[in-house]
Amino acid sequence: MIRVGALADIPVGEAIRVEADVPIAVFRVSTGGTDGADGAVYAIDDTCTHQKASLSDGWLDGCMVECPLHAACFDLRTGLPDGPPAKVPVRTHQVVVMDGMVYLKLAEHTGEPEVEVA
Repeated sequence: MIRVGALADIPVGEAIRVEADVPIAVFRVSTGGTDGADGAVYAIDDTCTHQKASLSDGWLDGCMVECPLHAACFDLRTGLPDGPPAKVPVRTHQVVVMDGMVYLKLAEHTGEPEVEVA
């Protein structure tokens, strides 16, 4: 597993980029909690499959992230795009939060990220 860091260091509604074999975007999404434990954590490959842009620089809306380059949106839970311009999903990764620390268990990597050529 890859150690990301303290959960408290990822503000709800924001993302961080983790350098691994391929860059990973780690998002903390608001779950509507009011007890201070708010913030489900998701991880996906950081590179948009439409064109090479960092998804951690995108805009978060619930469990969807919008690419900052051409507005392709991806579901953080499944990696699936919600429609054009992206057609290829991004890879998702398992997130483990243990003792206030965030860890990633990376999905198997089968080569370079598949990126559409526009």
